[in-house]
Amino acid sequence: MLSGLLIILLPLITGYLIPLRNTAALKIINRLLSWIVYVILFFMGISLAFLENLASNLLAIFHYSAISITVILVFNIAALIWLERVIPWRHNHQQEALPSRIAMALESLKLCGVVILGFALGLTHFPVLQHATEASEYTLIFLLFLIGIQLRNNGMTLKQIVLNRRGMMVGIVVVISSLAGGALNALLLDLPLRTGLAMASGFGWYSLSGILLTEAYGPVIGSAAFFNDLARELIAIMLIPGLVRRSRSTALGLCGATSMDFTLPVLQRSGGLEIVPAAIVHGFLLSLLVPLLMAFFTA
Repeated sequence: MLSGLLIILLPLITGYLIPLRNTAALKIINRLLSWIVYVILFFMGISLAFLENLASNLLAIFHYSAISITVILVFNIAALIWLERVIPWRHNHQQEALPSRIAMALESLKLCGVVILGFALGLTHFPVLQHATEASEYTLIFLLFLIGIQLRNNGMTLKQIVLNRRGMMVGIVVVISSLAGGALNALLLDLPLRTGLAMASGFGWYSLSGILLTEAYGPVIGSAAFFNDLARELIAIMLIPGLVRRSRSTALGLCGATSMDFTLPVLQRSGGLEIVPAAIVHGFLLSLLVPLLMAFFTA
């Protein structure tokens, strides 16, 4: 199996070095990314079914996930409320009517369904399914290559990132508080410190964090990271409308890396157009850090 550092950084950097201005090609890449995520999560479900002592491992997954998401969100919320008090986020926006949050949550849960489907198929233990881990590894390389291209060509410049102070501040606070929560999780869950920090480095990007940590630490830790980060997105969708009125920094920070895509419409409806630049910068910063931090902690 390829090392965690090589499998993450090499295809990501290679993709980032490719300038692409063709809008149609970028749309194709975005579509491919969506489908490839489903494929890799399907393979992850199959690999999970081949674990020895399956029942105890499933309990371990949900135990790790429940404690991890609770601790990390408590640290995030406390730090972001502190930021809001020290540097208030002034605004005049009146909240608009929101789309169905239940429908958005169900959209996220489709990914869980793919993992469960792969798991069910894996329980048949067909001989060919034993190669699911190797198949997911090579599919992951292609996924990271496409993510590198996407990050390079999303239109964000270094100047735009640096000048949006609020997006940068919220992102930095989320990173520091998440890693602090990850260190405590390592202690509470009796895991190595680097494993706890790696699990805390997903920032809501459940599809990527679950895949990368499955490659690095196996399907138990990878699945726990997946459910940990999926729960973050679902909780954010439900809490954003209420939090925006009290602490805009907390509403944005809870979204993690998804603030530049999936949760962006909810943020815009709840917080107005003025929150969008900060949300994009915040999401871009965290999306860039997820593979880099995981490469560092799993190397």
